[in-house]
Amino acid sequence: MSNDRVALITGTSSGIGLATAVLAARRGFRTVATLRDTGRAGRLHEAAAEAGVELDVRPLDVTDAGSVGAAFEGVLADYGRLDVLVNNAGAGHIGTIEQEPVSAVRETMEVNFFGVAETTKAAMPALRASGGRLITVTSVGGVIGQPFNEAYCAAKFAVEGMMEALAPVAAAQGVTVCVVEPGAVATEFVNNVGVGERLFAEAGPYADSLRKYIANVTKSFQGAQTADEVAEVILGAMTAETPAFRIQTSKWAEEFAALKFADRDGSAVQRLTSGWLA
Repeated sequence: MSNDRVALITGTSSGIGLATAVLAARRGFRTVATLRDTGRAGRLHEAAAEAGVELDVRPLDVTDAGSVGAAFEGVLADYGRLDVLVNNAGAGHIGTIEQEPVSAVRETMEVNFFGVAETTKAAMPALRASGGRLITVTSVGGVIGQPFNEAYCAAKFAVEGMMEALAPVAAAQGVTVCVVEPGAVATEFVNNVGVGERLFAEAGPYADSLRKYIANVTKSFQGAQTADEVAEVILGAMTAETPAFRIQTSKWAEEFAALKFADRDGSAVQRLTSGWLA
């Protein structure tokens, strides 16, 4: 693959973003690895060194329009092009609407939805010029709403809706749009959600259901994919001649998402997710 193809990846301090940045560089992309705080790039630099690749590490806070604008302007000034944007930055959130302030919901939407909107808007002129790819890491939580993930799933549903609507418009301009939907992935994303005794103590009448939900989720993560496995799927979307619009990252994710696509009245999904609280 030609070394002049430029990929910008958000949220690369750890997990899927880190693995994708290193793999993209190994596969010949000039990779711009961005993260909110470059002071947290130690693991990223170590992984790049171990793989024997170079990364262009830059700051980009998806919730700050000024930071987004500066990052894309800098990339175009230095490279003159952008071929791929991978929207990976995001944050998990556990809670139910009665028990938390609406500001927490807004914050979750800000990172997971509006951050994607900001970077996508900034990237589109360059992607039109290169006939590039816009790839967004969503989640099976963007297909099936999951208990105690109301704000998170709302944001991922919104991202999927935006990208599904954008895809034909972008295609008419030569830009390919894909969403990548992981299931359970063994990364720090899970640890950063903040599940602990305090969460249960503050759950009030929902505490019993929350404990049962967390117990079920914990079981699912015993068979979680690795970040490297998900990165391979993302690289496939970056390089395939005609990638699908919607790509699940594992057989489990495919089967999980398929339930929703065949569930005309919503009853099958409700039976499944209600069972997680039983």
